[in-house]
Amino acid sequence: MKYSLSLLCLIGFAFLINAQTLEPTYIKDNYTKTEYSIPMRDGLKLFTIVYTPKDQSKTYPILLNRTCYNASRSADYDFGYPSSYLVKDKYIMVFQDVRGRYMSEGLFTTMTPNIPGNDVTNTKDIDESSDTYDTIEWLINNIPNNNKKVGMLGISYPGFYTAAGIPDAHPALKASSPQAPIADFFFDDFHHHGAFLQSYTAAFAVFGYQKDSLTNTPWYTDKIMRFYASAPKDGYNFHLEQGPLKNITKNYHFDNFFWKEITEHPNYDEFWQRRSILPHLKNVNHAVMTVGGWFDAEDLYGPLNIYKSIEESSPNAQNTIVMGPWDHGGWARERGKTTHNHIYFGDSISTYYQRDVERKFFAHYLKGKGDTKFAEALMFDTGSKKWETFKEWPPKDIPQLRLHFGKNGRLGVNQPLDENAVFDYTSDPAKPVPYRSQTEGLTFTPRQFMTDDQRHASTRPDVLTFQSDILTEDTVLAGEIIAKLKVAMTGTDADFVVKLIDVYPDDHPNYEHNEKNIVMAGYQQLVRSEVYRGRFRNSYETPEPFVPNQVTDVNVPLQDILHTFKKGHRIMIQIHSTWFPYIDRNPQKYVDNIYEANEEDFIKSTISVYGNSVIEIGNTPDIQMPSDFKD
Repeated sequence: MKYSLSLLCLIGFAFLINAQTLEPTYIKDNYTKTEYSIPMRDGLKLFTIVYTPKDQSKTYPILLNRTCYNASRSADYDFGYPSSYLVKDKYIMVFQDVRGRYMSEGLFTTMTPNIPGNDVTNTKDIDESSDTYDTIEWLINNIPNNNKKVGMLGISYPGFYTAAGIPDAHPALKASSPQAPIADFFFDDFHHHGAFLQSYTAAFAVFGYQKDSLTNTPWYTDKIMRFYASAPKDGYNFHLEQGPLKNITKNYHFDNFFWKEITEHPNYDEFWQRRSILPHLKNVNHAVMTVGGWFDAEDLYGPLNIYKSIEESSPNAQNTIVMGPWDHGGWARERGKTTHNHIYFGDSISTYYQRDVERKFFAHYLKGKGDTKFAEALMFDTGSKKWETFKEWPPKDIPQLRLHFGKNGRLGVNQPLDENAVFDYTSDPAKPVPYRSQTEGLTFTPRQFMTDDQRHASTRPDVLTFQSDILTEDTVLAGEIIAKLKVAMTGTDADFVVKLIDVYPDDHPNYEHNEKNIVMAGYQQLVRSEVYRGRFRNSYETPEPFVPNQVTDVNVPLQDILHTFKKGHRIMIQIHSTWFPYIDRNPQKYVDNIYEANEEDFIKSTISVYGNSVIEIGNTPDIQMPSDFKD
């Protein structure tokens, strides 16, 4: 059991640590634990652990966390989540295994499709919304001393379950906080715009096997050990030696149902479209606070687009967003100094969020305490390194910035340079651009690269690099980013990786928290990046090859940004076509299904980017994107 849990932590399912971790003795002294099997409308039962405050002189709201990561982890009065502030404020804490996981009955489904409507008399059409509804109905009628008000929260996959409980919500659900939530598996988590995250290869062992019986221990450890029995020190070489993805099917995931779903649905077909939660976030009638991290390599798309979807469909909803300088779920743990990779952002930032934001949100909507008016958008500026509030997101009062490409690696800021120029590079899948400046072993999901030094890439001949003049004043970039590229290629398919980079001055001092070999003078900090699989430029559902040497528009939407490029810094853009092994390799010869590509399908391609391309940041006008794009 202990070995299995430590293994899960190793591959990225790190169980979160609070800013002020409470000893199990405190929880045991102040809470009473009970376990239930709660019946759903179709007769299946979901395992649920309930912690009720021992002081029964008052009523308490319910805080519900639905998870696929084992509710029994909390069985020994040892909470990894929620925060110590919420625990001390006294709520009825509820942890539930979702359908098909651990001690709950049924079969597990990845990103269960939402079924609109919530007819409690219908015992056939079941989804996460109906399971949430039935759970809340049972809790408020069976748990003593509850005040008939329920809040939901969860991080990562539990963040999706929180979001999935918003449509057709139970009337008692008053506050939801999806945190680092998955929104759509084709655009975040397992894919980025249809490009597969090869770094997730080992994760399928956790999701792609049904259990044989009710259990409170992992049943898939031997599947994970296919990768980690003798974990390689160099993940880049490990993945490169695998060859085409079809070899992973043969050697590792031949018996995995989720891998089978992935490989049989390489395009955004009905299978994936039904699993997006975004179209179902309508008529929202309770408070929602979505939380994310600017450096979340897994789920940056999810929080931004869940917030935006609710804003669009339910403009009168009490809908807020918080984005801080964290990686995946980083706000749930406090290390004192908030750093990401080599960059320092401030002290006790997670404590501020837990104590002054999350705590007040649930106290207000579940206990009626305080009359706090929550900011529409509480966003951390990762350049000026301070919190900012906005009355709308994306903000409309910060001027748009346009970046233009020029000869000799010049980058024009709001100034076209060489619109007739052509910039070429040769992309070779056999020698892909590494995602990281340092060698990493086999990982579940790389995280540190999100603020990594890009000097390792800027010197490669297969990476186009454009750099502005030294900035004479602070320059704020805020909102959405779109790279409007005009490209041509000798092959028939390609990926496009676009990076926005903050270049530090040549006299910038080193940071005390870094190793001595980390030189901050001239550091090229990755600020925002995205990959786009070119075959989907006109439709995610119906891909098409490129015509060799024909100039073609490819619009690459990057995720949002709030970053001040300081006076004395430079702005840099990099463009390339491999990003390995974070992203799988595009063969660059069009094949119908890359998961079935052969070794001989992987070819070199000379790719041209034209000088009349442009990158627009903030106040982005409507642009032509595939009609099935869910942003």
